[in-house]
Amino acid sequence: MENLHVTSNSGREIGTPAHMRALNQRLILSRLSEHGEASRPQLAAATGLSKPTVGQALADLEAQGLVRPAGMGPSKPGRAPVVYEIVSDAGHVVGIDIGRQQIRVAVADLAGHIVARIDEPNRCRSGSALLRTVLTCSERCVAKAGLAAEDVVVTVVGTPGVPDLEDGTVRRAPNLPGWERRGLLHELIAGLDHSGSIVMVENDANLCAAGEHAAGAAVGVDTFACLTVGTGLGMGFVLDGQIYRGTRGAAGEISDLAFKVSGTPGPASAEAAVAGQAVVAAAHDAGLTDVRSAKAVFELARSGDPVALEVVAQETIRLAFVVSAIIAILDPSLIILAGGIGSNADLLAAPIRTALAATTPVIPEIVAGQLGEDAVLTGAIATGLATAQELVFDTRTTNATNQ
Repeated sequence: MENLHVTSNSGREIGTPAHMRALNQRLILSRLSEHGEASRPQLAAATGLSKPTVGQALADLEAQGLVRPAGMGPSKPGRAPVVYEIVSDAGHVVGIDIGRQQIRVAVADLAGHIVARIDEPNRCRSGSALLRTVLTCSERCVAKAGLAAEDVVVTVVGTPGVPDLEDGTVRRAPNLPGWERRGLLHELIAGLDHSGSIVMVENDANLCAAGEHAAGAAVGVDTFACLTVGTGLGMGFVLDGQIYRGTRGAAGEISDLAFKVSGTPGPASAEAAVAGQAVVAAAHDAGLTDVRSAKAVFELARSGDPVALEVVAQETIRLAFVVSAIIAILDPSLIILAGGIGSNADLLAAPIRTALAATTPVIPEIVAGQLGEDAVLTGAIATGLATAQELVFDTRTTNATNQ
């Protein structure tokens, strides 16, 4: 009978000393990445590993160029401990947020520090023009960081709609002219993959949720919904700490949810009922004919304008219907309001809860997102870092093993 050898993703046999060493190294690296510099005694206390095991893991990681001494810890009786940190420039991540008004690009090191950023107005009127602009912005940002293309390990792109890698199409992105062209997604990935880095394309609402989970209103919350309301309508849902995408990546695409607007024939879509143009149209119908944006309506409401306050009250009722559907299906512990309209939670959250109380037995906490316009970009960087750190670790440890 043949011996059965079970191997890990890195090719090491599970349960062998080499595999256990790699697990210990990964645990130490993860701790340093998430919590910052620490000494050997601190790492031992945090991970439950013995001090000799931590010392061996640190020695291995230092030899692989993944950690380095960062100085000495606080002086105590006896010798002060050496403090270690990850080698943050061992790899870099590019995050890209493609929005209707702005294109945002940032480069971060493995510690998550932003080393370069570019914000570019989106004036593109075709998918091809937008593609060229995104690729150019990415190249400029990498150069601004003083890096070469091969220094980028992972690139994460946030876009409206549902990325379909099979046919290279971004579906349901009507606010970006020409962005739904068949094959365009393949061109985007090929253009960003010139250095051999991994390219990930994700729905922007999902990345907004990932950003709030990593560094915003949902830190420490493992099941929540992030409702983005602005030019369009979307939702990212985090289940047990992970983005839930559904079977075809379309989970959270609530823009087409059937919605009956009083005085109109037949059902409309939820996006048509609550997104920016709907707020502006309602303001015009109410007599505020000079307003040109939802932002202007909310500013008037905040200043006490009675007509604008009535328009906002109407918006809260419609949003409450959307939120009630989310609660009934997903039962999140938290709902984050994000996007240009959602960011006005000071005017929206309490009235939404009041409206929900009439029909919904359990109402989750409803709060504003904390990251504002940087939420998608923050989520892109956080998503890229998780993959980049694993890739750099596997590459360095494999090279060390083969030497």
